[in-house]
Amino acid sequence: MESVAEFRERARAWLDGRAPKRTAADTLTDTGAGREWGQGEFSVVVFHDASDADELALLDAYREWHREKVAAGFGAIHISPEFGGLGLTKAHDAAIKELELQYEVPRDHELISVTSKLIAPTIEEYGTPEQRAEWCRSFFQLEQFCCQLFSEPGAGSDLAGLSCKAVRDGDEWVLEGQKVWTSTARISQYGFAICRHDPDVPKHAGMTAFLVPLDAPGVEVRPIKQMSGGASFNEVFLSGVRVPDALRVGDVGAGWKVALTVLGHERATSGSGRRGGSFDDVVMLARHLDRADDPIVRQQLASVYTSGKVRDWTKARSAASAKATGSSGPGGSLGKLLWTQALTEISDVVSGLLGASLTADTGEWGTFGWNEHVLGAPGYRIAGGSDEIQRNIVGERVLGLPGEPRVDRDITFAELARQSRT
Repeated sequence: MESVAEFRERARAWLDGRAPKRTAADTLTDTGAGREWGQGEFSVVVFHDASDADELALLDAYREWHREKVAAGFGAIHISPEFGGLGLTKAHDAAIKELELQYEVPRDHELISVTSKLIAPTIEEYGTPEQRAEWCRSFFQLEQFCCQLFSEPGAGSDLAGLSCKAVRDGDEWVLEGQKVWTSTARISQYGFAICRHDPDVPKHAGMTAFLVPLDAPGVEVRPIKQMSGGASFNEVFLSGVRVPDALRVGDVGAGWKVALTVLGHERATSGSGRRGGSFDDVVMLARHLDRADDPIVRQQLASVYTSGKVRDWTKARSAASAKATGSSGPGGSLGKLLWTQALTEISDVVSGLLGASLTADTGEWGTFGWNEHVLGAPGYRIAGGSDEIQRNIVGERVLGLPGEPRVDRDITFAELARQSRT
């Protein structure tokens, strides 16, 4: 197998001939991949705030870029050759991702990550040979897109408390219920749903996973307006939706195990795309405002930089663990916590630098645009498992602290529901 260093140099040469390089800004980053004030597109958005047409155009641009990379031997890097990938390591994949940050290439999108990094590998692990043949290549290669149908109005962080029903009817399942906070459901072809098929067993045991065509009769998607002005979140209503058993993923009753696999992939990839502001962006703003020599600001910048390096090292350690054991373990939770902490820290520093300019759009490049970061960052303290859940995982599985009291462990879901009503 080609070494990561050799692969990186080949990829760098290809990118040099394919995409313009971002203007160096003499920042403190290892890559020096900064920008000059006022040059190029300025976007530090966390959750996309765009029309469906604009989001689809962004996806199409990235999909075309993905095809070019695949054709050149720099795409689908750690994906199995069975599904059109190169079969290299995640270290090779990380190498080109780091390089891409230095070039003006199409921006990543949350739906791309969910489809190719969460759902596709889960189907690869739990799907039947027929499902793997039909869906893994399609999702890995971004031919179709799939969102998550996990959270519900009565089951957010406690995913095992979900009540969306799945009733077997011959070779079909009838789904009934509501999902909420579903990102990008309006522009997805499929949803990956966890539903309750048996309420007469403890809550973790009675769930099953399904692929749901979002154009099926009985599916209704409604946008949820966010404080940023966008509506990337949605609520999805399932009213008598019929799904063939061929779209069940994993065994009947294995829904909790399948869901944990999806969430494990999500935590491991949190913060891996170009989403939100970066250290380079904050340094550039501080210099534009002539605040980069302020001792307090310099201390804040140093803290942002340090946090980023600690997160990078944690991700590297988690990736090494995944390579050695097949699982990133609690490293995914640590990485996710460090990422949401970084988003919050960047928001605090930028808010102090911009003051009122953050709340009023004067049209100046690189100023009010930070509003999308500041208003979007809190969402990732909930998305992918809340920060509180991640801390529980770290506390119990890493530090060996006593577990949270779980009085519902051996009680059926139906009995829990009755108790909650009394």
